Amino acid sequence: MPGDDRVLSPYTGYTREHWEAAADGLLAAARRWSTPRGALLDLPGRPSASGVRSDGLEGFARTFLAAAFRVAGADGHDPHGWLERYAEGIAAGTRSPGRDDTESWPVILGHDVAGQPMVESASVALGLRMTRPWLWDRLGEDVRDRAEEWLRGALRHVPSPNNWYLFPYTVAGFLESVGRGDAETARARERALELMESWYRGQGWYADGDGRAFDHYNGWALHLYPVLDGHLAGAAEDPYAQRLHEHLESYGLLFGSDGAPVHFGRSLTYRFAAASAVGLGAVTGCTPLEPGASRRLISGALRYFLDRGAVGRDGLLTLGWHGRHEETLQNYSGPASPYWASKAFVCLLAPAGHPLWTATEEAAPSEGPDRVLALPAPGLLVQSTRADGIVRLHNHGSDHVRPQEGESAADDDPHYGRQAYSTRTGPTSTANTADNHLGLVVGGVRSARRRIHPLGAGQGDGWGWAASWHRPVFPSGPPMVPGLRVESVTVARGRLELRVHRVTGAPPGAGVEQTGWATGPDEALHSALYPLHGWLEKDEVRAPQGTAYTPWAVLPRLTAPARGTGVYAALAVLCGEPETASDADGGAVPAADAVAAVTVDDDGIEVRWADDGALTRITFDPVAVTMRAVRQP
Repeated sequence: MPGDDRVLSPYTGYTREHWEAAADGLLAAARRWSTPRGALLDLPGRPSASGVRSDGLEGFARTFLAAAFRVAGADGHDPHGWLERYAEGIAAGTRSPGRDDTESWPVILGHDVAGQPMVESASVALGLRMTRPWLWDRLGEDVRDRAEEWLRGALRHVPSPNNWYLFPYTVAGFLESVGRGDAETARARERALELMESWYRGQGWYADGDGRAFDHYNGWALHLYPVLDGHLAGAAEDPYAQRLHEHLESYGLLFGSDGAPVHFGRSLTYRFAAASAVGLGAVTGCTPLEPGASRRLISGALRYFLDRGAVGRDGLLTLGWHGRHEETLQNYSGPASPYWASKAFVCLLAPAGHPLWTATEEAAPSEGPDRVLALPAPGLLVQSTRADGIVRLHNHGSDHVRPQEGESAADDDPHYGRQAYSTRTGPTSTANTADNHLGLVVGGVRSARRRIHPLGAGQGDGWGWAASWHRPVFPSGPPMVPGLRVESVTVARGRLELRVHRVTGAPPGAGVEQTGWATGPDEALHSALYPLHGWLEKDEVRAPQGTAYTPWAVLPRLTAPARGTGVYAALAVLCGEPETASDADGGAVPAADAVAAVTVDDDGIEVRWADDGALTRITFDPVAVTMRAVRQP
């Protein structure tokens, strides 16, 4: 990597040259594991559920995407000869698809029958589209025909019912761009766009399918494919680009001052791909962010992972978060899966003279004043604090339960089911006590939170709230308790989190637990829970399997008996030291003393804040939150 440039990039030191060097380094290390003619990249490590040959295609396709961004962004300048190697690989891989030999690619089938090649077809198609003058146009006609026939497998089989529909959409877009479109390509594109309309929920956020999964797939899939398609086609008016602009108004806040994206949702081993939407917004001009702020976000994310072991000694991206971390992965994760991080290199489509690279870096949104942002569409509440640079995401709307599925605690997903996530902490494993969780304990079995039903979100001056309800489900014994329901409200104010729950239908002998943030002994972080109402006991719980951030963790816990209907309130804190909240006069109030009084009645709960005497009122029928200032000047 070049030396830091702290004049142009005072926050990260990174410039366009660093991005080019990072792409070249990752490509060079990965290419050492290619087959003789380069059709497959058989990276070392345990295979995914799709098998070794599919993993080899994945290695080819995902690194090809990085090479395509690298060369297309340099207007065809290819000092390392990447495209020549990938051209040879395409010729070899498409010669006899499905054959069990050294080079042949697997055929593309439906998502439920070894479907991973459909995912990779989009990267191949996108790479070919971006590098057409220097690769596709120079292939022999027979190779182009074979490549087209292989790609059309994506149009003839059923995708997974989520962002996968954008893979045949992307394949069809490429085929149409080279004069090979027809009714089959038109149908694939129309179907994808129909679904995109049904999945769009507002505020720039898409659900990843017909359910309520909102996560980083919004940026690196649901926005990236249609917006990049329009950009490459030279579309003058693009509604998808306008949605990207709106998405970045909130998404730009989901990166901490250290560059980390919020650790939330699946496929987190794609790491700095989380910044791809920011880079794409800068490339297309569809972004509310200034060029210097965009570069600060994308370079901050890249440097965050490169500085923390994402690349191993062999130069390969590891399976995990910082370094290797099994709990971060899904069963579809294989040795080449992390290379969807290549999507971050979309920023290289901005040429060297683009403001993205020439403007001086500016502070990221999370480095400004403390901020609380409510997002009713996805049911999320974002809370950032300048003093420690932490961004917290309170989840009251995103789950990973498909519409056709029933709720089952056996399918508990720590990356969706927790109340809160951040840029400095990860969820505990399913083998340990769940962090940031309100659980019912019935017959010694602790409940899980699966399907999340949003109840609303809103914000005021310096504060915000979000609410949801869920039906507790249990991993053993009876799967649920009839009539048992939990309504949850989070109010964020500064660095403080007011967590209020109403439990109804709790059976005799049940208990209720609230846990807080999981932190490690060597982290400069403080996690605490302060009981306000309903809680009787307070202790700490160990998580020996740790999180993606620490190999061993501890989390605070509050407990109480539960029977019938009860209201439980606590104040949660995740912060660097000192553990204080600013008062109205600029002084400091210890978090333990931040609440002056709590009143509970039949309608709800009211909290008086110690710093300025303001009153937060939470009601449950229906759920509503108000804030009223009472202190006089």
